[in-house]
Amino acid sequence: MKKIIYLLAILLINEVAFAQNEKVQKIKTEIKDAVIYLSGAEIHRTKKVNLVKGRNKIVFTNLSPKINTKSVRVSTAENVSLLAISNQINYLTNLKEKPKVKQLKDSLELLKQQNVGLANNKDAYLIEKDMLMKNKSIGGSANGVSIADLKIAADFYRSRIMEINKEVSKVDKKTNENNQLISKINNELYQQNAKVNYPRTEVTLLLNCDVATTTNIDLKYIVTNAGWVPAYDIKAKDINEPIDIIYRAKVYNNTDIDWGNISFKLSTGDPTVSATQPKLTPWYLNYRNQYSYKKSKYGGYQNNNEAPVPVISNDGYLNVLSQKRSQSLEDEKKRSSKKTEKQDQFIQIAVSELSAEFDIEKSYSIPSDNKPYIVDVIEYNVPALFKHYSVPKLDRDAFLLARIPNWEDLNLIEGNANIYFGGTFVGQSYISTRSVSDTLDISLGRDKKVIVTRVKMKDFSSKRTLGSSRKETHAYQIVVKNNRKVDIDIEVYGQIPVSQDSDIEVNAVEISKATRNDLTGELRWQYHIAPDKSQKIDLNFTVKYPKNKPVKVVREHYKSVRFL
Repeated sequence: MKKIIYLLAILLINEVAFAQNEKVQKIKTEIKDAVIYLSGAEIHRTKKVNLVKGRNKIVFTNLSPKINTKSVRVSTAENVSLLAISNQINYLTNLKEKPKVKQLKDSLELLKQQNVGLANNKDAYLIEKDMLMKNKSIGGSANGVSIADLKIAADFYRSRIMEINKEVSKVDKKTNENNQLISKINNELYQQNAKVNYPRTEVTLLLNCDVATTTNIDLKYIVTNAGWVPAYDIKAKDINEPIDIIYRAKVYNNTDIDWGNISFKLSTGDPTVSATQPKLTPWYLNYRNQYSYKKSKYGGYQNNNEAPVPVISNDGYLNVLSQKRSQSLEDEKKRSSKKTEKQDQFIQIAVSELSAEFDIEKSYSIPSDNKPYIVDVIEYNVPALFKHYSVPKLDRDAFLLARIPNWEDLNLIEGNANIYFGGTFVGQSYISTRSVSDTLDISLGRDKKVIVTRVKMKDFSSKRTLGSSRKETHAYQIVVKNNRKVDIDIEVYGQIPVSQDSDIEVNAVEISKATRNDLTGELRWQYHIAPDKSQKIDLNFTVKYPKNKPVKVVREHYKSVRFL
C-alpha cells in the first residue's frame, strides 16, 4: 500500500512539474489569404511565435465559430513537433462593438425609455379621466343644483376631458413614431449583424521543441456560411462581332468575422462533398412471403397459403404476393422501408467535380453581414457564331443566340447573366453549362429587326363532314423578314398534331420541306436569309376523326397570337 501511495505521489509531482514547464501563449492573428468556394471558404492565418525548449501550448483566439473542426490543418518548422490539436468555443468573448452599432444601440435604448415615460403619462391621464367619469354627481340624489353651478360643472368636465383626450392622442402619436424608429433601428442592426454575444472558436496546439526557436505557424481551416455565386455581363456590339463576357462573382460572408482587405482565390470546387467514387452493391432477389407466414426454427419462412406470386418491389427485393393481406405484412414493409432508406443514404456518395481557381488581383474587404459583394474575376473576348431562333406558334419574336465554341476553356459555371446588345440592356438570361456539347448557346434576347408572322389561311382552312367522319383542314403561313444589314441564319420551329388513337388520322399536306419528328410532331426549318429579304413557310395538315367523337384540334395558349 505504501508503494502505491509513493508511485501516485511521484506521478502527481511530475504532472505539476510538467504543467509548470509548459508555456501557454494566446495569440491573435489576421487573415493572410483565403480560398472561397461556391459553398464555404478556406481561411489561412499565420503567426511568428517564440517557442521554448520542451512543450508549448499555442492558442489561436478570436476565430470564427463556423469552423469545420475536421478541416483544421497546421504546418510548422521541421524542428517543431505537433503533438495535438484541440478546439473549443469561447462564449465569454468580450469584443468591442463597432461605433455605428454602439450608436444604434444607444438610440434604441433612448427610444425605449421614452416609450416607458409616454406609457406612464398615458396611464395617468386615463386614471384621471376614469375618476372624472365616476364623480359626475354634483348635488347628490336629494339636493339639486342651480343652473349656474351645473353649467360651471359641465364646462369643467367637457374642457378637462377634451384636454385629456388630446394629451392621450399626442402620447399615442409619439409612441407610434418611436415604434417606427425602433423597427428601423432593429432592421439596421440586423443588417449590421449586431449580436448580443460574440462566441469565438479557439484552436489549441500542443508543440514540442528540442531547442528554443522562433518559427512561423500556419493555420488553415474551412468555414461555412460563406461562398460565392457567378454573375455575368454579356455584351455584344452587333452580329458577326466577338462578344465580351465579363465574369463577376457575388461573394458573401456570414462567418461572424470580417474579412478586411484580404487577397483570395475563387474556386469552383466544393470542399464539403466526398471525392470517393461510388460503387454498386449486389442487387439480390429473394422470395419473401408477405402474407400469412411464420418464421421457422430452421430459418426462413413457412407458408401454407395459396401459391405466391413473385413481383419486384421498389426496394429491390423479389416479393412473394398472395391475395390475403395482414397487419404483420404492413409492419414488415414499414420496417423494411426504413432499413432500405438508411442503407440508401449510406451508399449515396457524390463525386466532386474538377474545380477551377481564379486569382483575384485586387484585395477586398468583405464584412460579415451576409450581403453580396461584387468581385471582378476575369473578362473574355470570344468569337461567336450567331443564329436566330423562332417558335412563331408561341411567340412572335425571333431570339438571337450566340454560339460559343470550345467554351470549356472559359471555366464558366451556371448562373444568371445580364445581356447587353448594341450598348442597350435587353434583359437577363441564364448560362447553363450542364451540356456535353462543345458549343455553348447564350440567348441574347429578342431581335426586333427580324420579323416573324404566323397567320391562318382561312381560304384553305375548312371543316367538312364525310359520311360518319369529320375532316378538318388547317393551313398557316409563316413569314420571316430580315431587316438587318447582314445575312442571318435562323431556325424556325412548328408542329402538327400527333394521333394517339387509330380512329384519328393526321395527314401532313404541306410542310415546306421541314425536318419532321414523327414521335412529337415537331417541324424544323433552317434558312439563310439575306438583308431585306423574306422567307415564306406554308404549313397545311388535315385531321380526320369520327363525327360522333369530337376532337379539339385547336390548342389554346396564353399568347395573343394564332395557334393550332
